[in-house]
Amino acid sequence: MDVTIVIPLFNEDESLPELTAWIERVVNENNLSYEIIMIDDGSTDNSWNVIEQLRAVNSNIKGIKFQRNYGKSAALNEGFKAAQGQVIITMDADMQDSPDEIPELRKMILEGNFDIVSGWKKKRFDNTLTKNIPSKLFNAAARKMSGIKLNDFNCGLKAYKYKVVKSIEVYGEMHRYVPVLAKWAGFRKIGEKVVEHRARKFGVTKFGWDRFINGFLDLMTIFFVGKFGKRPMHFFGLWGTIFFLFGFAIFIYLSVSKFFFEVTGMTQRPLFFFALLAMIMGTQLFLSGFIGELIARNSSERNHYLIEQKIGL
Repeated sequence: MDVTIVIPLFNEDESLPELTAWIERVVNENNLSYEIIMIDDGSTDNSWNVIEQLRAVNSNIKGIKFQRNYGKSAALNEGFKAAQGQVIITMDADMQDSPDEIPELRKMILEGNFDIVSGWKKKRFDNTLTKNIPSKLFNAAARKMSGIKLNDFNCGLKAYKYKVVKSIEVYGEMHRYVPVLAKWAGFRKIGEKVVEHRARKFGVTKFGWDRFINGFLDLMTIFFVGKFGKRPMHFFGLWGTIFFLFGFAIFIYLSVSKFFFEVTGMTQRPLFFFALLAMIMGTQLFLSGFIGELIARNSSERNHYLIEQKIGL
């Protein structure tokens, strides 16, 4: 199969027929074998019924319906599990991503030998104050911390090699950082393509200001897990040892002062409490490292979602 289009969605029943028809036209014009996997993330509108109707007409359309809303990362993770195409392309269901980009994105993966090609919505039709400016700040921070020179980490329009989506795990709110997850997994050839951004035609945006705060926290999580996920003792043990030795050194200093220089009131000196606090914190961090090591070696499956229905899969 040439291409899989993965579309996570939440309450987008109005846009699905038009979006699907557009995708079908593009892939047929380019003689591509394809599948469209739509993941209904617990929609409360008529989205799943629309997917079933589309599937009845076109067997290349497949669907996954979550029992409740888990978020975009969960939807992408399930879509990646089910994808069978040589190239996997993700796009949003709100029709702000253009399916006309599919052939060129696929070409960049196959002929340019990129592992990932991320869309860059250089010209946007979103609100400048509430979306564009915060997005620029967010992307600048992500570039600085990840070392990946992308202008638009948030763009839902991306293309992946089959091997990439089968090698990464998208959970929590990590959909913004799939290129970072891929980089940590060893896929380092990451490209970017300027893509068309269209004004929203149906419905309203599902994302608020909290996505920027969550995005920063998720970025910190990725870096910690990527570097210390398999060896948490290297982080907690190091800082635990530093804190404990710092406190112990102060304690030795206070003891020597008391017994050899006859400085009285050891427990009345502020340094005594700093020493005690540092040793307690060091011990706790060290124990956290041990517990982290046990969890890392005995962790159960992280991604488990209640799926109410599937069609075509």
